[in-house]
Amino acid sequence: MANNVAAAGVPAFGEGEGWQGIVGDWSSDKQTFPVPWGKAMMWIFLLSDTFIFSCFLTSYMKVRISTTIPWPNASEVFGLDVFGVSVPLLLIAIMTFVLISSSGTMAMAVNFGYRRDKKKTVALMLATAAFGAMFVGMQAFEWTKLISDGVRPWGNPWGAAQFGSSFFMITGFHGLHVSAGVIYLLVVARRVANGFYDQKGNYDMVEISGLYWHFVDLVWVFIFAFFYLW
Repeated sequence: MANNVAAAGVPAFGEGEGWQGIVGDWSSDKQTFPVPWGKAMMWIFLLSDTFIFSCFLTSYMKVRISTTIPWPNASEVFGLDVFGVSVPLLLIAIMTFVLISSSGTMAMAVNFGYRRDKKKTVALMLATAAFGAMFVGMQAFEWTKLISDGVRPWGNPWGAAQFGSSFFMITGFHGLHVSAGVIYLLVVARRVANGFYDQKGNYDMVEISGLYWHFVDLVWVFIFAFFYLW
């Protein structure tokens, strides 16, 4: 790059005065913080996704505060019967434990990725994807149970009609992210296994996929707090 700049008659970095110096500095292709483009683009995507989830949760809070009809009791709506005893939020607690645990396996996968330990990296990424698939499966069970109990986007048997639309929109959008993340992790794990990233010379993609997965887990913490505990 420097040779091309010199050949074009543009001053090199730090050379020249006035406008020539400015042109030389900008043409030198220097980076203050050397961040891979893939990681930078993932951060930008996650920032945009943060705005979307923030709008969803803010709208949910506004709807819940402004409605004059009592909001359904989450402990009753999301309870499960175990040996004839209703246990509030049992399924949701298990789902949360599974998803938070997946962050641990993903963090270890990134660690072993940078150590170039392919077997452990692949195994941990597959474990993370399995946790994600378990979460989506439990969420599908949760949806099925609520639909069979009469919950619809336009109404439900327990109170405010907005409950159904809020629930399906927020949890459905998050579930879509988890499902996409499971596919994403499987693709990256396969590439790690077949040596694709050895040819590239780095395992940055493992960390980038980890950023996405940690974001999905973090969003669930807010959904759990706002939707199930409030």
